Amino acid sequence: MTARKKLENELTKEMIIHEAHRHFIAHDYSKVSMREIAKELGCTHGAIYYHFKNKADLFYAVVEHYFNELNLILSECVFQEGNPTEKARNVLIEFIKFGLDHQSQYNYMFMKQDEEIDPLRQNASIESLHQFTKTIQKLYNEQLPNEEIFYIFVSMHGFVSHYAGRVENFEEAREAAERFTQYLIRALEKY
Repeated sequence: MTARKKLENELTKEMIIHEAHRHFIAHDYSKVSMREIAKELGCTHGAIYYHFKNKADLFYAVVEHYFNELNLILSECVFQEGNPTEKARNVLIEFIKFGLDHQSQYNYMFMKQDEEIDPLRQNASIESLHQFTKTIQKLYNEQLPNEEIFYIFVSMHGFVSHYAGRVENFEEAREAAERFTQYLIRALEKY
């Protein structure tokens, strides 16, 4: 068996997703090809098509990993020490921190659209918003309207979108993020 055939037999979805992530972060979606990813993996592009039907399918798998990472971070906030207000504040701060510390990933998760892809229409993004809503609802004893929580989510997205590209990471916007989340917490506590 040749080395290439052996690698193709051992090629996993995780390996492909990891390599695709590197390519999507380094280049725009439209400039990434399945052939380039296959070349980096030392396999044929057909081996990638065995796991993913096309580039958009692979892109969505990569973005799903990003959403899973964000969801895990946010769910961990609920189990930290503190009262519900402190936990809600941590959820908001961690969302902003993720967005500003992972700007390329955030862009692909929430802002990237073209005729081939729209990550906000995928199950991973819908589930992420649902989990965010459930987390905030749980902290406020199910008393907040879902619509209000959605407005908080959109507000945080606006904050991240405003600072993305203007700062290198969360630390450069920490002070503004702290003030902004205090404002959002006051809005939540009106209920």
